[in-house]
Amino acid sequence: MGIHVIKMPDLGEGIAECEVVAWRVQPGDTIKEDQVVADVMTDKATVEIPSPVHGTVMALGGKVGESLAVGAELIRLEVEGSGNLKGEAAKPAAASAAATAAPAADEAADLPHGFVPEPQRVAAGAASVAAPAARVPQAAPAGRSPAPARSGSGASPRAAFRDANEKPLAAPAVRKRAWDMGIELQYVAGSGPAGHITHADLDAYVAGRKQGHAPHAGAADRRYAELQGEEAVPLIGLRRKIAEKMQLSKRQIPHFTYVEEVDVTELEALRGQLNARYGAERGKLTLLPLLMRAVVLAIRRFPEVNARFDDQAGIVTRYQPVHLGIATQTDAGLMVPVIRNAEARDPWSSAREIVRLAEAARTGKAARDELSGSTITITSLGPLGGIVSTPVINHPEVAIVGVNRILERPVVKNGGLVPRKLMNLSSSFDHRVIDGMVAAEFIQTVRGYLESPATLFVE
Repeated sequence: MGIHVIKMPDLGEGIAECEVVAWRVQPGDTIKEDQVVADVMTDKATVEIPSPVHGTVMALGGKVGESLAVGAELIRLEVEGSGNLKGEAAKPAAASAAATAAPAADEAADLPHGFVPEPQRVAAGAASVAAPAARVPQAAPAGRSPAPARSGSGASPRAAFRDANEKPLAAPAVRKRAWDMGIELQYVAGSGPAGHITHADLDAYVAGRKQGHAPHAGAADRRYAELQGEEAVPLIGLRRKIAEKMQLSKRQIPHFTYVEEVDVTELEALRGQLNARYGAERGKLTLLPLLMRAVVLAIRRFPEVNARFDDQAGIVTRYQPVHLGIATQTDAGLMVPVIRNAEARDPWSSAREIVRLAEAARTGKAARDELSGSTITITSLGPLGGIVSTPVINHPEVAIVGVNRILERPVVKNGGLVPRKLMNLSSSFDHRVIDGMVAAEFIQTVRGYLESPATLFVE
């Protein structure tokens, strides 16, 4: 038997590392050739990694949420034959466990007082290829909870245990203080008579926890969080990418938001007529494809908003084609699929492409090039759009057009009150390269097309 190592592949476009967002297999699983073993993320695209061979999973190359460099070991397999790891053969599980247990025992002698090392992980007969994990307290035998050895007692960190049903001895004031501090007395050694826990013991425990020596400090903190109704949720995968992208945008770009009210009464009437006449053969139109058309036409007059700004080089690149990003909410988080060459599409073609890309994004099947390369973005929360918003620019673009919900309100027109359908456009611009007047004139041009919708179809 041999070892075959699957490495993090080079996915192109200068990608140096990828984040592991899901493992599809676990140590001990038998897998087949072409079976997907992991999902990794690059920017906002999730890529499935298949196995090139049959084999048995020996070890995984990291935890969910970790980033691995291109070429790093992703997964290790036991395979028939020699495998691709020259000079190594799969070792029996017992031998592997014995090889790792001895160093762990020797290492324990050098650990700080009261600290219990984590047992070395062995998976399906081989040591894990992951980077060394942070040490956590060793699990106690069933029915018993570890308690740190008392200061000066000379007891081994492994030797002191308090029965799970044994109630720690402490005065009411000490118990209240421990509760307020989020400390479980079960894990605190008592230095008082008959093992009573004192205030000094709490102070010693806290001091040890701050230095990383207190066993089960993490367990106590988690227990306290549970009692308080808290939950620590790590940001991984798409959620982390979104956080990084939003932070970059707000840190780098001085946002300027401009809000304008648009009367879409005539636009909605025209949309209804178009759907009644062409809906069966061309598909139904929503407001979004018509707004896309208005933005494309307005860009002809204001090409500076269809651009990307290279912060490092200090260069603004303006684009003739309009690659429109459409902010799309998915179960995993916000994604921005891109409708390329929107200037060459009619509203029905745009509507079909919106549906296709949104479905691909929501099901995780969007290709990388369908999620990158936009030159300007439209964002909308539909009926939840609110009255006003302050959209965050999709870095490195310089403009984003935000759509708020449509409300029917009374409007004074020709000396009388009439019901009209009104909607706000809340749009943000990079004030380094887009002046306020240019931004306002651009949105006013978009407004003009939407309030006189027949002009959308006049070249």
